[in-house]
Amino acid sequence: MKITGGGLNAYYSLGLLVLFVAWLLLFTIRPRSAKLLPPGPPALPIIGNLHMLGKLPHRNLRDIAQKYGPLMFLRFGSVPTVVASSPEMAEQFLKTHDLNFAGRPSTTVGKNMIYNSTDIGFSPYGPYWRTMRKVCVLELLSPKRLELLKFVRKEEICALIHSVTKCSLSGEAVNVSKLVSAMTTDIICRMAFGKKYCEEDLDSRGFKDMIKEVFFLSGAINIGDFIPWLEWMDLQGLRRRQKRCHNTFDAFFEMVIEEHVQKSNDESADNKDFVHVMLGLMENDDMEIKITRDNIKAVIFDMLGAGTDTSSATLEWAMSEMLLNPSMMRKVQEELENVVGLDRRVEESDLPRLDYLKAVVKETLRLHPPGPLLIPHESFHDCTVGGYFIPRKSRLIVNVWALARDPKSWEYADVFKPERFIGSPIDIKGQHFQMIPFGAGRRGCPGQSLALTVVEYALASLLHCFDWKLPDGMKPGDLDMTEEFGLSTPRSVHLVAVPTLRLKV
Repeated sequence: MKITGGGLNAYYSLGLLVLFVAWLLLFTIRPRSAKLLPPGPPALPIIGNLHMLGKLPHRNLRDIAQKYGPLMFLRFGSVPTVVASSPEMAEQFLKTHDLNFAGRPSTTVGKNMIYNSTDIGFSPYGPYWRTMRKVCVLELLSPKRLELLKFVRKEEICALIHSVTKCSLSGEAVNVSKLVSAMTTDIICRMAFGKKYCEEDLDSRGFKDMIKEVFFLSGAINIGDFIPWLEWMDLQGLRRRQKRCHNTFDAFFEMVIEEHVQKSNDESADNKDFVHVMLGLMENDDMEIKITRDNIKAVIFDMLGAGTDTSSATLEWAMSEMLLNPSMMRKVQEELENVVGLDRRVEESDLPRLDYLKAVVKETLRLHPPGPLLIPHESFHDCTVGGYFIPRKSRLIVNVWALARDPKSWEYADVFKPERFIGSPIDIKGQHFQMIPFGAGRRGCPGQSLALTVVEYALASLLHCFDWKLPDGMKPGDLDMTEEFGLSTPRSVHLVAVPTLRLKV
């Protein structure tokens, strides 16, 4: 039989197709390995298991784990990924194998938005990360610095109470979300930059909307991160948004740095703000790691983003739960009356004696963790976890939201019940893996003490000074409690409530 040129072309095309399909199967289907990988769902060609994440990945991954177990193996595009969904598995990765999983994967958001991942959150593990984290802890987040800057938190929370008081006297409803966001932004700006900035100093959209954009982009599932040969196409438009966001913040940070450069250097060591300290280190030739201007901007990017959105989101959820559970709100107010009284406002120094208030904040962080999925980790070496083989360069996702709702750890796991923490030894600082809202191990959040102080102090002040109810005759069951996914999970709609003044001092 004679084969024509057209027939040869057809055979050639078919051969290429077969080779292409074989290549896809080789690199995108779960490999058969002599070593036992964790269980997990079958992966599709090219995309792997990306289609299973949905709009709320923390919830979808929990549902998948109910079928395949608390340690799962998935393939997101070409990236091998393990998901830990129970306290036991989280402890294995973040304590037993902490050093091996201290790495960070390279991501487009780190490259395009956060100065080539030279911040603290997305920075690769190594000397640079250790140096910058140490500087942040010593110069902004140490107990000494937090005590020294206590007056900033007091002044800004007093300003918050003043704003709510004006609304209460006129009978207006209050946009709680906007007010607490402005308060946390002002606190971080004053602590890190030495002054407050107007909304318009950043962008016409303001701090809250821009920081919300940061957290959305940081948590978004970017196809280019998992299927590298598609990155150039920017199919979701995320790269363009990342670069626009970067340019907006870069212009703001340049303004902040220039203001500091132009100031005199006669401030005392205690009065120097964080940017002053970083500029001094940039000029220090004895530093093991040479700090650049972009490094400073990357770190203050972290300070502004992580220090504002997570705290304000936690406050929103705490106030939401109080409005859903008026009896618990009254219980907090009774404790405040007993400990503080009604002849003065609550102070930071009162917080250690407010056990029920602290329990409310812990329960809020359990049900509404500021980061439902920790920033992904990456393994340096092959290892064995739970009897399963985990290959090097595997991406690790710890589902904080799922382990904090694990019915094996918590009675009535989906119910808001602060009483569970009264007399409980469980803390939230990364030692008890039933709940780790600030992460754990080497990559745990260094700002947890500041965040807890701001949330507890602001919540105590709002409940001590005011009674609260929902507007327009709404009942607790009418309150929209849907969440919006990103690196954090704030409310999808702003919280609005009506305050009534109860403390006239």
